[in-house]
Amino acid sequence: MSFNKITILESKPILMPIENIDTDQIIPARFLKTTTREGFGKNLFYDWRYNSNGEKNSSFVLNRAEGDGTILVAGRNFGCGSSREHAAWAIYDYGIRAVVSSFFADIFKNNALNNGLLPVKVSQEFLDRIFAASGTTLVINLPERTITNSRTGEKESFEINSYKQNCLTNGYDDIDYLLANIGSIKEYEQFTKR
Repeated sequence: MSFNKITILESKPILMPIENIDTDQIIPARFLKTTTREGFGKNLFYDWRYNSNGEKNSSFVLNRAEGDGTILVAGRNFGCGSSREHAAWAIYDYGIRAVVSSFFADIFKNNALNNGLLPVKVSQEFLDRIFAASGTTLVINLPERTITNSRTGEKESFEINSYKQNCLTNGYDDIDYLLANIGSIKEYEQFTKR
């Protein structure tokens, strides 16, 4: 499955200054009855987005104008809990392309990278200043591995595996990457048969 290519993302941030957001809060277990990736976005943060009667919770950020963006900024320890890949599916299907936090659970981080979603780990100080700078826009430059807070002008570098950076920049999953390099693979096979 191909994903949207990511080079430079510029968006107002969706601010969720909540620590320890786990995968069951991201996509509750009762919605995991399918194995396809489509349709999970409508249930993203379902128990926070909707009241018990099914009506939208007007105080939740995704139900307000400031919840319209492609970059989610969350508190420390995002994606903890179970290893469900559906959490990354739901965030991507909703239209979010990057999540910024000061710490990610390892399994969530890998699931995100494998599903076209960019996890950007920043320092706690940088994260705190994003939350404090109302009305800002964030610019994530994947080729340069930087994130900039447009309101303050502050920029920070982030780490990403070079292979995963290549995949995200080209919109590849692992199969797409192999197919894109099939010529080189065949050439190598011919070389090793000599």
